[in-house]
Amino acid sequence: MNRHLAFTAALAFATTTIAFAAEAAEVKNIVIVHGALADGSGWRKATDILQKRGFNVTIVQQPITSLDDDVAATKRVLDLQEGPTLLVGHSYGGMVITEAGNDPNVAGLVYVAAFQPDKGESLLSLASSKPAGSMDIRETKDGKYLYLDPGAFAADFAADLPQSEAAFMAKSQVFASKQAFSAKITQPAWRTKKSWSIVATEDRSINPELERDMAKRAGSDVTEIKASHAVFASQPEKVADAIETAARKAAD
Repeated sequence: MNRHLAFTAALAFATTTIAFAAEAAEVKNIVIVHGALADGSGWRKATDILQKRGFNVTIVQQPITSLDDDVAATKRVLDLQEGPTLLVGHSYGGMVITEAGNDPNVAGLVYVAAFQPDKGESLLSLASSKPAGSMDIRETKDGKYLYLDPGAFAADFAADLPQSEAAFMAKSQVFASKQAFSAKITQPAWRTKKSWSIVATEDRSINPELERDMAKRAGSDVTEIKASHAVFASQPEKVADAIETAARKAAD
């Protein structure tokens, strides 16, 4: 073998080895995108658990002014991560990670009681396909944003949380723009990335059957947890277990 061929072969081998190592790299970064009608503070317990297990956890505090704005906010956080990242979304956050998950550093997607849309679908179109329990959604006076009546928040969103925690979540909720709820997905990342889904069996915000149907369509690995829509706060250990499992398998 002449010198040029030897160099070419060595370069090809090195490139292949680097690519394989990148693909099989351990996933230690977890980026969480909260849902609408909530903020990231409810993820504190699950975050603490995951960090004690050695993960680097970051929570996106997206504005929910539009799907594009929220995807951009998520990408800014993804840009701060070093190495492969597991992207986690709750509720409306599932819409966000479905678009933002196309980032090349995203190794997998975890949908936590979340919408898991296909191309051309919006939150509104999915929610109306299989209505959930009674949600006392109100409009702001300008007619541009939506919020959940604080008096109904515990029953509709967080029935399995202590009253004080549910009351705090009700008063710290992030109002959602109508534009965000009507925006359609253009390129669903779960079509090319591994995905996992947590179904909250007592969910009154998203119909659990819809959660199951979306996960089945995407070929996601499913974990069912008996909990309200606020499963991330009421069952943080079980949610952390499912996320840890996804992080381990995303590197396979």
